[in-house]
Amino acid sequence: MHNTTDANFSTYFDTRFARQTVKILPGQYYVTGEDKLIVTVLGSCVAACIYDPYANIGGMNHFLLPSNVYVKSEDPAIAKYGEEAMYQLIETLVKHGAQRHLLVAKVFGGGQVLQGFTKNDVGAMNASFVEAYLANAGIPIQSRDLMDTYARKVYFFPATGDVFMKRIRDLNNDTILQRESDHQYELSQQFDSGVA
Repeated sequence: MHNTTDANFSTYFDTRFARQTVKILPGQYYVTGEDKLIVTVLGSCVAACIYDPYANIGGMNHFLLPSNVYVKSEDPAIAKYGEEAMYQLIETLVKHGAQRHLLVAKVFGGGQVLQGFTKNDVGAMNASFVEAYLANAGIPIQSRDLMDTYARKVYFFPATGDVFMKRIRDLNNDTILQRESDHQYELSQQFDSGVA
């Protein structure tokens, strides 16, 4: 699930951008130097698009929570947590030929898309985490669209570093709403039980 072989991902041809497209889900990341498009949909989750502008290689991750300290049990889908998702993405970029000192980032997500869940603002936690992680790693953030109250669809062109982002103001997608509700419930249970 977390490597870069296309067999592990949903792929399709995007007619709008005329590109082979790889769709990543929460807990996944994808790295390529090919002229492909990487796409994901975010609510409170965050995606980091990181690339080396000289090697023309880039990748995107999609994580749910900053750290696995927010959950009781070890989860095999470790890349759904920001610490591991960021580490895996950066290390995979370097293994594929990117130079660590040339990496730049664009970050998106962290929306508070469910009204009434203000006790544990997962989106704000994710946004703060990704900014701090990249600062500590010495990777500059070229652009960001974080927090607020809407979901986002992010299209990343890893070979060029270009991003097209669409704000989703009307959530008619049951999958996004259910995912957000599940994340908020899981996190609230952890906070209420004193784990986090």
